[in-house]
Amino acid sequence: MNRKSPLIIIAVAFTCIFMGGLTGAVTNMVNGAVSPLYFKTIMRWNDVQNVWRASIAQGILEGLLYGVIFALIFATVFGTVTKGDYPYIKVLRYLIGIFFAVLVCWGIGGLIAMGLATLSPEFYKRAFFGVPDEFGPMLCYAWVGGSIWGAMFGGLLSAILGSVIFRTHWLKKYNESN
Repeated sequence: MNRKSPLIIIAVAFTCIFMGGLTGAVTNMVNGAVSPLYFKTIMRWNDVQNVWRASIAQGILEGLLYGVIFALIFATVFGTVTKGDYPYIKVLRYLIGIFFAVLVCWGIGGLIAMGLATLSPEFYKRAFFGVPDEFGPMLCYAWVGGSIWGAMFGGLLSAILGSVIFRTHWLKKYNESN
């Protein structure tokens, strides 16, 4: 793509949306395997034959929706700051960094929820809907719920911080060249 092109801004927006869907697919690929019970309970999927496959589809759908929000945040900042005068391959590095930051937040959220369930199983069972009584299944259930929250809140935080970091680096580079 040529520099100074609105097509770069559009490509960045579509990449954000795609990465949201990819994040949802990857995270729910794991989550659906860890605790199908979580999805049966929360999504009321008692009649679903293949919960794992359905959880991946649900992750893609929700990821695409979050990807739209991510695109609105990041592509707006990108377009406002660069006016489309930045190589796509370079901005892709920032987007990949944000993608991995969301995965880290997903993992941290799952670990925090597992820690909470381990520390106080009685509290965890009272605080959250449908938590199983057995310790092992409860930890799996906690992982899924916590990791989803981690990805959601971490995704928003990563989108905002990634946008700020991109803008800061852009302005630093712009000011150095002038």
